[in-house]
Amino acid sequence: MMMKMMMSEEEVLIPDDRAFSRFKHECESEEDWSLTYNKNSICVRIQVLQEDKSLHRIKCRMLCKDIPAETMYDVLHDIEYRRKWDANVIETFDIGKLTVNADVGYYSWKCPKPLKNRDVITLRSWLPMGNDYIIMNYSVKHAKYPPKKDLVRAVSIQTGYLIQRTGPTSCTLTYLAQVDPRGSLPKWVVNKSSQFLAPKAMKRISKACLRYPEWKQKHSPGFKPWLFPEQNLLSSIPLSELSIQHAESLENIDESSLNESKDERAEHSDDEGNN
Repeated sequence: MMMKMMMSEEEVLIPDDRAFSRFKHECESEEDWSLTYNKNSICVRIQVLQEDKSLHRIKCRMLCKDIPAETMYDVLHDIEYRRKWDANVIETFDIGKLTVNADVGYYSWKCPKPLKNRDVITLRSWLPMGNDYIIMNYSVKHAKYPPKKDLVRAVSIQTGYLIQRTGPTSCTLTYLAQVDPRGSLPKWVVNKSSQFLAPKAMKRISKACLRYPEWKQKHSPGFKPWLFPEQNLLSSIPLSELSIQHAESLENIDESSLNESKDERAEHSDDEGNN
């Protein structure tokens, strides 16, 4: 079943408690998912959506025995720290706030060569729920941030994280994403995403969490606007400035015939050998 989108057809909505509960249910459900990777406390599942082979859902789950849920939540929120540990990021910044637990932001990232790099504008929202934390987003349009010539504007139909506390110093992280890359992708991209790129990204998050307490101690240790809304100095954005980002209105490029670059294959082989 396709994920229920957080947006209506035309109206930008800020997710409510029911939306967060639905997202948690999607993260925990394993029905109609195909397991593609299961190794070293990380498993990856995919769902290929029949109407478009490039449009698929991916779900990654990682068991973290030595990372508190609170640290994981901080790392996934801290935009300054993301610039340090996220090797795929090209540029990321906050555009403005909507409520105490919702904002709008920009993120661009490197794609496997020779694919064009992508970017998104998203409405992001977050909520602590008992022993769980949820961060999720979907794509919106903002007139001041149109698509760039050198990047393909992708569409996040829904992407997010579920962090579940399993003990005082342990947690489980689930990453769930349905993104329209705005292009016909070669089959090797989907395979590489589920069997190599996704597990590698989860390992990178785990390492970032282990290093975060020491890094944060030296970089504004008390500044956590995702926990303390009064620290959020972003200007407010009225919902009227945002509109739904319809995939059909964006350029759709055909990259289905592109072959993986030698550099990418070599990197894959090196990383596999280090596992």
